[in-house]
This record gives sequence, C-alpha cells and structure tokens, in this order.
Amino acid sequence: MKKLTGARIAIESLMAEGADVIFGYPGGAILPTYDALLDSKIKHILVRHEQGAVHMAEGYARVAGRPGVVIVTSGPGALNTVTGIADAYMDSTPLVVITGQVSTNLIGNDAFQEADIVGVTRPCTKHNYLVKEVGDLARIIKEAFYIANTGRPGPVLVDLPKDVQQAECVFKYPDKVDLRGFKPVIRGNLRQIERAVQAIERSSKPLFYIGGGVQWSDASAELIELAAGLGIPVTETLMGLGCFPASNSLCLGMLGMHGSYGTNTAVCNTDCLIAVGARFDDRVTGRLKDFAPKAECIIHVDIDPSSISKNVKVDIPIVGDIKSVLAEMLRIVKDRESLAKRKPVWTKWHQQILQWQQEKPLYEQRNGNHVAPLQVIEELHNLTKGDCIIATDVGQHQMWVAQLFPFEHPRSLLTSGGLGTMGYGLPAGIGAKLAAPDRPVVVVSGDGSIQMNIQELATAVEYNIDVKVVILNNYFLGMVRQWQEKFYRERYSYSAMSVPNFVKLAEAFGARGFRIERPSELVTVMKEAFGTPGPVLIDVAIPKEEEVMPMIPPGGAMSEMLFA
Repeated sequence: MKKLTGARIAIESLMAEGADVIFGYPGGAILPTYDALLDSKIKHILVRHEQGAVHMAEGYARVAGRPGVVIVTSGPGALNTVTGIADAYMDSTPLVVITGQVSTNLIGNDAFQEADIVGVTRPCTKHNYLVKEVGDLARIIKEAFYIANTGRPGPVLVDLPKDVQQAECVFKYPDKVDLRGFKPVIRGNLRQIERAVQAIERSSKPLFYIGGGVQWSDASAELIELAAGLGIPVTETLMGLGCFPASNSLCLGMLGMHGSYGTNTAVCNTDCLIAVGARFDDRVTGRLKDFAPKAECIIHVDIDPSSISKNVKVDIPIVGDIKSVLAEMLRIVKDRESLAKRKPVWTKWHQQILQWQQEKPLYEQRNGNHVAPLQVIEELHNLTKGDCIIATDVGQHQMWVAQLFPFEHPRSLLTSGGLGTMGYGLPAGIGAKLAAPDRPVVVVSGDGSIQMNIQELATAVEYNIDVKVVILNNYFLGMVRQWQEKFYRERYSYSAMSVPNFVKLAEAFGARGFRIERPSELVTVMKEAFGTPGPVLIDVAIPKEEEVMPMIPPGGAMSEMLFA
C-alpha cells in the first residue's frame, strides 16, 4: 500500500470526519500540512488572528452541531488560540484544534517558536495530544473528534511536530473508537427518572430551568412537548435561549443576574426546580445559600456527572443524554393519568408568575432624542422577522439582546457565556454564516468589544461573508461603567473610551459603513444597511447612561434585585 506523509494523513483524516470548512493561519511549523491542504477539497478560511479562528470555529460548531476545526502554527500561533479554547471549554463547544510544533528532537530546547501548548491547554481542553509517531496520527484525529463531540462537548487539541508531518506511513483511517477511560452514560437511570416524575407530580409550583445542554443534545422538541403537555413554566439560561420558543406562553425568558423580576421571583418561590442541561452558574444563582430557598426538591439532568451537585446540592440527579432522558420522561408522563389532575394547580402557579412579570416589566420605552437599545433590537427583529442568527460580544449589548430579542429556535444565539470573552461576536458570526449560508446573521457588539477582533472584518470582506454588524456605541465600556456607578461611587476609572470612526474603518476594510445618531434615522438607515449585500457595519450612538436592569448585585440573592 502507498505511504502518505503525516501532513497528508492529517488532511485525509479531516476529510474522513466530514470537515468541510476549517479556520486557520499558516506558519513555519505547520507548513507541511498547509501544503497538503492546498490539494484538498476542504474550504480554508484565512483569518487575521488565531483567536479569531477559534471563535469562528465556535460559531460554526454551534450552528452546524458538529466540531469546528482550527489549524495554526506553533509558539505564538498556538498560544493565540488559548482564549478561544478556554471559551469553548466553558461553553461546551466541540472543537478540534491542530497546532504545529517544532520537530520532536527540538522540543524542550527553547527552539524558535516553541511553546508547550499541550501543557498550557491541559486545564481548558477535554483532552489534548502530542503526536510522537506518524503511525498514531490517524487514530489520534479519530479520537479527537469522538471526544470533542461525545458526552459533554468541548475542545480537543492535537499538537503536531513538523517532523511527524513530514514522516511517512501507510494510511488507514479507523472505523471506530474504543477508549476505556471515556464511556459517557447516554441512557439515564430509569428509577431516577421515575422518581423525578413522582416529585414533579407532588409539587404545586414546579419550574423548568434549562441550559445550553438542551441545544447540544438536540432535545428542544422533547422539552417543548414535555413542558407544554404538563403546563409547567420554563426559564432559560443565557446559553439556553431559543431552546424553548419565546412565543410560548410558558416561556419566562432568562433568569439570573439580569433576569426579569417575574422569572427570578418564580425561582425564589418554586417548590420543585427541574434543571435540564444547566450547571448552576454563579450568574444564575446569585448567593448560593439563598438560591431557590423554597424548593423541596431539585432535579438535575445532565450528561456530565461532574456538574451535578458541584455548586448546588440536588435531590434527584439523573446522568444521561438529555434527549434520551426527556424522551423517557415523556413516555412515563403519557402513561400517568394522575398528572392531568395537577394541571389546574400548575396553571394557577403560572398565572401568579405572569402577574409578577406585569408588576415590574423588563424594560420601559423612553421618549427622547436619543436612540434606545430597545428600539434597535425591535427594528432588528422587524427586519429579520425574528428568523436570524445573532452573535454577540460581551457587555451591556449582550444582556439587552438576551433580555429583549424573542428567540424562537435553538442555535440562534451565539454568545460567550462562561468565559465572557470580548471579541467573540464578529468571528463567531462569520463562522455561523459559513455553517448556515441561507440564514441571516447579525453581530451585535459594543464599541469596546468590537475593537478586540475587528480585524476579522477583513476576513468577512475577502470571502464576501454577508454579516451585518450592529455596534451599540456609548463611548464607554458600558457594563464596567454601570458597575462603577452602582458599586464604586461613580468613580469611572478608565472606562471611558475614545473610538475610531467606525464608518471610515469599515470602508477601509472594504465593507459598507453606516451611522445612526437619532431615532428618526433608525428605520431608514437600518433598512438600507440590511438591504446592502456583503459585510456591513452599523454604528449606533446610544446614551452612556443606559443601563441593563434589573440586576442582582455582587454577592446578592435573587430576592435582592436592583431596578435602578
């Protein structure tokens, strides 16, 4: 049989895994693989910074539902991926990141562009590899994809020395993976599922609390059928938005630090909390000892056993794939006629939550000469009819989108949840558009966040990727300013920001740029911008005094929300 170089084996293995798009940046230690890539059918996106490559792969993975792929060189190239890898790890996004490395005989000698990327990324990858023999390469890539996409998804790194890329061996791609130490539990324990249904039936004020795991398990349909069939209200984390349609009357929107009064009050009063694919993050729980204080039973369904009782002690843990567990719950529920008798009680509970929502609405429309965030988001919804993918950066704009845009479908909101990475939005939006070319993609950012990775606008222009970038520009690091106002006696320490002329900057990159300063301009300019083909940047001036409210103060409980 004909022998192939390690570089060819790497590319052939990627094609065997169905990788149709990869994101990367070449350099000396990865050049053999890039040379082999030129002869393949894989579409390669040349980024302007390696961090951008990882965020693009994240956006691609979240929309496509399969691992995103990154290829970069050694040393600084590999190290530039670390923020994106950590972001993917925190938000359970499957990636395979291939990094070039100096030749094996130079490792440990402080060779040119050498860095111990395996050591650096060990805390923020599901697993990583240093390939030492070319004969191991195909198996390692097969394992990398399997690990990244099985169980709780996450990033896997493969460090590939230059001499291994140049060495030769016979190529045979494995048919399957068998890792003794990695056997995720898929089917939940039937006895525990039965106990959970019994606990729900006994409750008077049950509440579903769902997270991003529902999306990764493709369990939205099962969740909708279960919650709607029982008549139990649903609240979502930032990462879970869209998994339960906002138009459903049972949908309460987001809970936690910037959740609504009605939603957080529901959490404070529920007697049975059903957590599905969520990890009780500190931005959700507030002060832990006061989280869901009246819950007599907390049920937690998750594929990752290490997440269960990690932050909040639960009463009924169920380890398993969410789609499988919810399907089993549905089977039990349909066979249990006594559950129908609980519906009037649960309807009364739902009505109480809606009353709380009405008492303190999430956002009130303001009149004036300034553009309000709500107006921008409403116009964005009008232009897209709500059917679009939104990628955000991190800050006030992120929370306004989460609070105010009614997401109807999973895989529609791309945002950095766990790590809170500024600079995520634009590259993630580019990756999303490549995964779903027929869906409108909008990036919502702030004047601070957009500058973190604005160089990727050049990538969008080069490949004519049709993303619309909306900047909510208050000439401040808005969320930092808000915290300084509330908790640091209005001492605005280095949070004011001078910004470039974003319209001219967009034009310098070869994109179209627009500017909106008054409410009277909003509809006309937004319509023109969204009707313009290709990458577009829209700079929207908003008042620096705009705040994200309500909010749980640092160290506070859900019951201690601030409203002004």
